[in-house]
Parts: sequence; C-alpha cells; structure tokens
Amino acid sequence: MRADPHATGTARFAVLHDAAERLLDDLHEHYMVERRESKEQLGPEDALVRMVRLIPRTPAAGPLAVAFTDSPGLMVRLGRWWAEVLPACGCDACGEDPAELVGTLRSQVDALIEGGLWERVRRGVGGSWFETRLIGVEVTARREGPLTSRDARDARRGGFAAPVQWAPWPRRS
Repeated sequence: MRADPHATGTARFAVLHDAAERLLDDLHEHYMVERRESKEQLGPEDALVRMVRLIPRTPAAGPLAVAFTDSPGLMVRLGRWWAEVLPACGCDACGEDPAELVGTLRSQVDALIEGGLWERVRRGVGGSWFETRLIGVEVTARREGPLTSRDARDARRGGFAAPVQWAPWPRRS
C-alpha cells in the first residue's frame, strides 16, 4: 500500500497501529488462537510490512490477519476474502476520523470472533465470484468480487463451493 501524495497529515492515523496492537494482544490473551508474525509484501511493488495473524485453534472459526502499513494504516483480513483498508484513502480532503476507524476495526473483528462472517464462491457466466457477509452488533455489510480461476479452484477445494459460516472463536478457560 503506497502513501498518497495528497496526504500530508497521515501521522494522525498512527493511533490505528496502537489500537490494533492492543486488540491483537487482548484477543490472543482471551481466545484460543495461534499468533504468527512475519514480514510480507501486500503487493508486487510494495515494501515489506509487519503482518500479524491470529488463527483460531478450531478450523471452523475464521482467521484474522492485520498488516501494519507505513502510511501509517492497517490492512485487515477477516476469514478468506473480507478485506478492509484503514484508512481507505488517508488524503486530507477525505478527512477520515482515526477514532471512527478504530471503531470500524473493533466492530468488524468483534463480528468475526462472534461467528458473524459468511463466505462463499459463486459461479457465473463471466467466471467465479466471492461473496461475503459480515453481521455483528455494530456492523451489517456485504461484499463481492471476482476471483481468478486459480483462486476459485482453491476455494472450491477448501470447501467454499457451499456457503461457509465461520464459527465463533473458542475462549480460553
């Protein structure tokens, strides 16, 4: 994720890194998940960024991945296809509120850990599409998009030909 040349006040988004760090620590402490950290590229021309994955100990529950971008911002992935870029733009004209973005992060992650993420692959005339729905206390949203033939094949092999309702995360005792 590259920095926007029209974004001059991006330092205000540094609170996203702090909030994500606290959230990841809290989830790791209270839920039965494996925490994996790595450096990864988000795109072919992007620099390496820190990636933290929380993988529930039960395969029926959806994973969470958070990339800490240099802008500063976050790339959040819930389950297989739900992706959220915070901030979406970061330019001065958009005026995204960091506090609202922290709320978005929390509400989407809460919906995931409560079992509110649903995903599937649809076949159409023009190819295959993913479809996702995220439903929680503070979020109700739906997204869809095209899949490459390879991604569609991998998804069907992974059981996504039929809708998948991710299970709630298991709590620690």
